[in-house]
Amino acid sequence: MGIPAFGLGTFRLQGQTVIDSVRTALELGYRAIDSAQIYGNETEVGQAIAEAGVPRGELFLTTKVWIDSLARDAVVPGLEASLRRLRTDHVDLALIHWPSPGGQVPLSATLDGLLEARERGLVRQIGLSNFTVALMREALDRIGPGVLATNQVELSPYLQNRRVAAFAREHGLHLTSYMTLAYGKVLGDPVLQGIAQRHGATVAQVALAWAMQLGHAVIPSSTKREHLTSNLKARALHLDEAEMAAIARLDRHERQADPEGIAPAWDPA
Repeated sequence: MGIPAFGLGTFRLQGQTVIDSVRTALELGYRAIDSAQIYGNETEVGQAIAEAGVPRGELFLTTKVWIDSLARDAVVPGLEASLRRLRTDHVDLALIHWPSPGGQVPLSATLDGLLEARERGLVRQIGLSNFTVALMREALDRIGPGVLATNQVELSPYLQNRRVAAFAREHGLHLTSYMTLAYGKVLGDPVLQGIAQRHGATVAQVALAWAMQLGHAVIPSSTKREHLTSNLKARALHLDEAEMAAIARLDRHERQADPEGIAPAWDPA
């Protein structure tokens, strides 16, 4: 199965809030749910899925291996713990959440651990997150083409990550956009507002449609039913060439996610 073009993100959602968000999203027809070990919400995500009663075969679940579980002998136990929390026997996609800070754990060791997890049936697909061009190249050199499902990166109208996108496209590596709305900062953008007005759409729908039209998957999060419902409509929105070009000019190289001590040396703008 390929990466679903549209899913629900759960970053920063905790406790009953994430239970309600996932449950509502599933009621509305969402079928891809994105979590991570460090989010501290896998248990609640698993509870919401169990209570929703959606057949497991209809769902696409993603989790991410945190930096304390990147060692060769830590990947599988870490994912087994994730599966217990998520109440499932497998996830559809497991990502390296961040490259090992300072390269402390060799990337080859983590990739070997993910391949073992896949061989054991704990995960169906494996991939990357927050990987730069150099790190993507290292991963592809190690593991070969066609093995990695995606690289999940911050990508929004204000951070278009063109070097990463171009390299990924050239090497057949799919991208998943997170923070597509730049923590809501793009919602007040006059260019996006103008496009939204022409389409009778919301700015969020325009930004999400833009990313999907570039070929990326999106995983917006929301705690409100009306926003969850509205975001889904981005799938039916088509922007013309002039509108796509106008959004391309909004790039500010403005990054929201840059955790000190964890983030790699980003590619230049």
